[in-house]
Amino acid sequence: MVEKLFRVRVGGMSCVDCEHRVRRALEAAGARVLKVSWPRAEAVVGLPEGGLDFGRLASAVAAAGYEPGPVEPLLSAEPSGPPPAPDAEYDLAIIGSGAAAFAAAIRAVELGARVLMVERETLGGTCVNVGCVPSKALLRAAEVYYEAGHHPFAGIYTRAEGLDPAKVIGQKAELIGELRREKYADLVDFYGWELVYGQARFEGPDVISVDGRRVKARAYLVATGATPYEAVPPIPGLAGADFLTYIEALELKEVPGRLVVIGANAVGLELGQYFQMLGSRVTLFELMPRIAPFEEPEVSEALARAFKAQGFEIFTGARVERVEKNKIYARVDGEQVVREFDRILVATGRRPATRELNVRAAGVEVDGRGAVIVDQYLRTTNPRVWAAGDVAGGPQFVYVAAYEGKIAAENILAEAGRKVELEAVPRVAFTQPQVAAVGLGEAEARRAGYEVRTAVLPAKEVVRARANRRPDGLFKLVADSRSGRILGVHVVSEQAGEVIFAATLAVKFGLRVEDLVESFAPYLTMSEGLRLAALAFSRDVARLSCCAG
Repeated sequence: MVEKLFRVRVGGMSCVDCEHRVRRALEAAGARVLKVSWPRAEAVVGLPEGGLDFGRLASAVAAAGYEPGPVEPLLSAEPSGPPPAPDAEYDLAIIGSGAAAFAAAIRAVELGARVLMVERETLGGTCVNVGCVPSKALLRAAEVYYEAGHHPFAGIYTRAEGLDPAKVIGQKAELIGELRREKYADLVDFYGWELVYGQARFEGPDVISVDGRRVKARAYLVATGATPYEAVPPIPGLAGADFLTYIEALELKEVPGRLVVIGANAVGLELGQYFQMLGSRVTLFELMPRIAPFEEPEVSEALARAFKAQGFEIFTGARVERVEKNKIYARVDGEQVVREFDRILVATGRRPATRELNVRAAGVEVDGRGAVIVDQYLRTTNPRVWAAGDVAGGPQFVYVAAYEGKIAAENILAEAGRKVELEAVPRVAFTQPQVAAVGLGEAEARRAGYEVRTAVLPAKEVVRARANRRPDGLFKLVADSRSGRILGVHVVSEQAGEVIFAATLAVKFGLRVEDLVESFAPYLTMSEGLRLAALAFSRDVARLSCCAG
């Protein structure tokens, strides 16, 4: 949805509770609230273009007991590049060196720009160093080890004879080194931008310093990503428990006998399963009512069944109260639960890495989580500063970051006026079974005003799942009942990540249920589940022969 950003002046706020009340009032009036600040007597909101009802906002603020003030646009309505800067050393200075930063730098050089990239620590950002690449490499190693002792095939006699975690970590490090060199370091030389190491800080609206060196560019791109350390919950005793985030977990050279995981979204589930497959007894504590809480309820339920069958202990609706020595105390359904542990993994999310940037000196607004506030063109509240990737508060996926980095470069240097469009972003959790989804969930689609119909196909109806002896899971399709257009696809099954790209095309290009039904699906593949799920809107798939339509 195209939107514009506004600052709403709000008088009479005196505390954090006031911020919460104003936020609820503005959200009820239809605004997307990015930030409320009682010390600054203001809120920053996004409002849909063409549907701006300032009177409704004022009435909502007044009804909540506060004083509505002026509503001011934060940015000009039309996209534009940064102002001229005749004394600038660079056309674009990029802070960060991950996916968003590299995509922006490559495109900027192609557009003829003078580019500086500033990296505080390690080249390459989260994905290659401490995220996607190492976690999936370790997960695959653990799967091989686990399968040797737990495969489902009769008459095949194998066993897991031994484990050397240090060698597994060492091989992972070799892979990271290779990819960091090939996909990052070598590209700096190939494209020819300048790379410097140091902590970048804004010293004003048009200048940064890098460890004391003043740098002036025509425009700046903030692409510093996100960090797990800002998202660690303030649980009494946790800081003294030598807890792990995903960063430390990916370097651990021993397998904990008892592992407690706080947080059961993708990272907690993946790494919990990694250690479980290597032999840990894993207990999951999730504050929300179900694991994988942002997936469809049916997906969460299917994944929970699979995890429990694998030996996980799962507590949902669990509020961790404290940590004492090697014990963790939580409140679940009004009862206290106490578990002993050898290590704790904290997987409660990531927050944008803006603390050290001094963005306030540049007049750049951030939201309550520290994310840089941007419009649909990735402009911040400073006409010289853009932001892209995880630091801008959008979906935290490396491919989204790269997409945004390229768009930011084109908007800055070519005034392309490209808008960020994230209606068909796929996601995958590389658990066993995998979880993958794209588009809207059922409740989300209803909130968006669609008349919704759904179909849920058990994975066991896909013959490939039966042949693989991995029948757990399901396929769920969400469709608009009027047009038949596919709004969302949600899969929990073996190889779900390999299936979801086809579903992404279906959502992005507005395919209808009948389009899937009338298309060929290769047999035996898991992707056939998409067609069978489409058939399930009108037929009992269990009563059809193989490949029948």
